[in-house]
Amino acid sequence: MCTSFKVDLFNAVHAFNGTGVPAHTVATADTFKAALYLASATISAATTVYSATGEVSGSGYTAGGVAVTFGIAPSSTSTTAFITPSASIVYSSVTLATAFDCVFIYNSTQSNKAVSVHTFSSQTIAAGTFTLTMPTNDSTNALLRLA
Repeated sequence: MCTSFKVDLFNAVHAFNGTGVPAHTVATADTFKAALYLASATISAATTVYSATGEVSGSGYTAGGVAVTFGIAPSSTSTTAFITPSASIVYSSVTLATAFDCVFIYNSTQSNKAVSVHTFSSQTIAAGTFTLTMPTNDSTNALLRLA
């Protein structure tokens, strides 16, 4: 998780579901996105907002990435709170010839504020679909966990 995201949680900046939170008093969830970054990019937990610098480019890929669906509310088990996107993150019909190894999740509703950075083995793709399959949404495996 990005460090700024942890601070934002204390300030009730992010709404992952439409039930609202007292400091937000929202009726709808925020919009979250996932952007892919080149293996040469310098993106880390210190990243605070989305930037196109170091982002992949190629046929079929839109700058800023794709929408991330958080269709279930955050939950907890014992002392760990957690949430995972309710669907895989899919980039359809793309050609990304330059190696990439990172996905950056951010809140586009809240001034593109950072949520998390996830790295994986270096990839390229030619006229295909790149899918990031989400882990089980529980206290041990969820994509985002606070213990």
